[in-house]
Amino acid sequence: MPPLAEFLLAVLLLELTPGPNMAYLALLSLERGTRPALVAVLGVAAGLAVHALVAGLGAGALIARSSLLYEALRWAGVAYLLWLAVDGWRGEAGDAAGNTPLGTQAALLFRRGFVANLLNPKSILFFVSVLPRFVVEPVGAGDAVPAILVQMAILGGLYLAVATAVHVAVVLLAGRLRPWLIAGARRDHMRRALSLMLAGVALWLAFSTGR
Repeated sequence: MPPLAEFLLAVLLLELTPGPNMAYLALLSLERGTRPALVAVLGVAAGLAVHALVAGLGAGALIARSSLLYEALRWAGVAYLLWLAVDGWRGEAGDAAGNTPLGTQAALLFRRGFVANLLNPKSILFFVSVLPRFVVEPVGAGDAVPAILVQMAILGGLYLAVATAVHVAVVLLAGRLRPWLIAGARRDHMRRALSLMLAGVALWLAFSTGR
């Protein structure tokens, strides 16, 4: 299999694996609807873009070498996901959303999506450990740094495109199921079930992404 196809397959499998982004976006789409969740998708994409930029500038190697920095980011991500799960369980933010100006809602949802992915241990681990394996070292030493940066930018852009497509699909699917899943008393049950799932994903990441 060509390296680029192998990279795209790795990204697709990673994004199709249940994780914090998928659980959070599904919860948001079921709770508030498709449009608010798509705003959060933009925030998640912005967080991914920051990861790609950080990896391209070489800071990913610094995170890979520093156990303290990696662990700090990892546990901050786990804590933030648990906070989102508690917030989703309580449902207070969703209940008050109707009284919040539209621009303020959009900014809040974008920021939550951005921070959720910026501190996503699974995403950090991919950019630190997996993406660099697909970068080919140039033969000419003089052009090594620019060529590597170009490769990192291309791979990061492809990752961003695939991940965003998967996230949009999750939001749209949850939006289609919303009328059947949140009718009547089922709304609170479904919201809390998804909140428990998000908390479970956070705990799973806490153990699975450790070094």
